[in-house]
Amino acid sequence: MRTLLKCASLLLLSLCFLTPAPSSAQVAVSVRIGPPALPVYAQPPCPEDGYIWTPGYWAYGDAGYYWVPGVWVAPPQAGLLWTPGYWGFETGFYRWHPGYWGPHVGFYGGINYGFGYTGVGFVGGRWIGGHFAYNTAVVQVNRSVVRNVYVDRTVIRHEDNRVSFNGRGGVMARPTAREESFEHERHFEATNNQFSHERAAREDRNQSASFNHGRPNTVGMGSVNERRDNQQQRIANGVRSGQMTAGEAARAERHEQNINRHVEADRSANGGRLTQQERHNINERQNNASRQIRNEKHNDRTAHGR
Repeated sequence: MRTLLKCASLLLLSLCFLTPAPSSAQVAVSVRIGPPALPVYAQPPCPEDGYIWTPGYWAYGDAGYYWVPGVWVAPPQAGLLWTPGYWGFETGFYRWHPGYWGPHVGFYGGINYGFGYTGVGFVGGRWIGGHFAYNTAVVQVNRSVVRNVYVDRTVIRHEDNRVSFNGRGGVMARPTAREESFEHERHFEATNNQFSHERAAREDRNQSASFNHGRPNTVGMGSVNERRDNQQQRIANGVRSGQMTAGEAARAERHEQNINRHVEADRSANGGRLTQQERHNINERQNNASRQIRNEKHNDRTAHGR
């Protein structure tokens, strides 16, 4: 009996390892097919002081790889930096190593994500006395709200490397002694805003590699609020293509208007800014709006039919 139970446990373990699960910033995933190349894109300007750029990446879900856009996000607390996640080719599988927040940027596979993430460390800015200073030789900022900047062009690497994984056939990099020491520091998981951001990408068909052939519809975003423009464009495209009827478009527009009014009310109550919890709530509402648009674009009602 013990032998049978042991065999059954081993079989279950092997099935769990071979079956890919939806990835997130904190879930390890192993698959047999490597991720597409990193897309080339322009970085949107940092919308608010203290935000950190988190580069885009290919995640894996039920429908295969999908692109999670790079986005500016608020760190869990001042002084923390983002170590991006990365894919590593190991023992015949491509394994996802989740990203994390910490006082230093650790090893992220040697992947050149750009915008300060050259493959080793981060040169897009640094914390000075509780405030983040941005290196505008590497990153873009909105100068009307972000003024703590400097220019250091000596850190720029000009290699055009779009390889998206570490290991054989990809970037052959290993962690330095310094990066290994950072592994022993206290780390913080991705924020709720980051988790919501990834879920929205997973639910958007245009972000799926099987649909976009490695050229995602949205590659980078300024913040969660920037999704309003993206949603409006999706509605306009749905009407133009006939995938959405006039009534469906009107409902989607009303949904977006309600979200916008909610954002403006929150900003007015907080001196023009949004709290982290308010940003999380708005992102959840935008996720619902995104699902509504997707469903109404792919149901059996069209502007040219019934």
